[in-house]
Amino acid sequence: MEKEFNFSGILTNEQPFNPDFYNWNRIRVRYCDGSSYTGDVEEVDPVTNLHFRGARVFQAIIQNLLSRGMKNAENAIMSGCSAGGLTSILHCDQFRAVLPSGAKVKCLSDAGYFVNANDISGAPHIEEYFSQVVATHGSAKNLPASCTSRMEPSLCFFPQNAVEQIQTPIFFLNSAHDSWQIRNILAPSVSDPQGIWNICKNNLQKCSPEQLIIIQDFTNKFLAALRKASRSPYNGMFIDGCYVHCQSEGQGAWLENASPMIDNTALKLNLLLQTIAKAVGDWYYDRNPIQRKIDSAYPCNSNFI
Repeated sequence: MEKEFNFSGILTNEQPFNPDFYNWNRIRVRYCDGSSYTGDVEEVDPVTNLHFRGARVFQAIIQNLLSRGMKNAENAIMSGCSAGGLTSILHCDQFRAVLPSGAKVKCLSDAGYFVNANDISGAPHIEEYFSQVVATHGSAKNLPASCTSRMEPSLCFFPQNAVEQIQTPIFFLNSAHDSWQIRNILAPSVSDPQGIWNICKNNLQKCSPEQLIIIQDFTNKFLAALRKASRSPYNGMFIDGCYVHCQSEGQGAWLENASPMIDNTALKLNLLLQTIAKAVGDWYYDRNPIQRKIDSAYPCNSNFI
């Protein structure tokens, strides 16, 4: 018997909590790849018996969905969180290409805009890590050719290097203080063997003044990298200050009374009390011609600086 999932956020079928997408066909794909579905290695690892073939998995999923009716879709969104958010960027044009030419097709990247920045020791930890991922999975041939023709394939795992050439509209939902990125890109355990950053990484309100300065510098680098995504007039953004990682699939962030909301004054637009759900819906359905470029969203029910 198939297991039933209790969907929430953008996947819920309850109209009050997901007014724009509650009655859509929804498909949730479990992440079982390790390379944002870019891997394609023929050989099987003799020690672990692992198969690095995420790109083939992605193709099989798409073909299965097309055969079940997606080939007739009039509206479609490919969304994902974290590694799935990166998938939604790297495969967005590929997703668009298999659907009817007249369909409205867009992508939503939730917490997938990983930034290439050195860690607190000054080492390029995340760049080296992504390089190992690309090498292990044989990902180079499945990354956007518009990027790999200009630089090392491993650098194309960073959205900041690939996003300007992607033609399909993308909505970027991210925290400027993304908890995963602060814990694993800025201050990974390998760069902090004494655990000096452990308390700070668990609660930004307990960071020292010096640590907050370092975090703010990292945030500025993230926002600078994000500017490349904002150059397309068709893309949208909701960048808040919550210390979280992933917000579209949890009801608390997506649409509830305490959800993050646009700061109307900072945005200088008449968009008071705009939740993530409302911003994504307005962007997808082209209800407002103004591109969403949101630098802060409060109140926030998580720690923030």
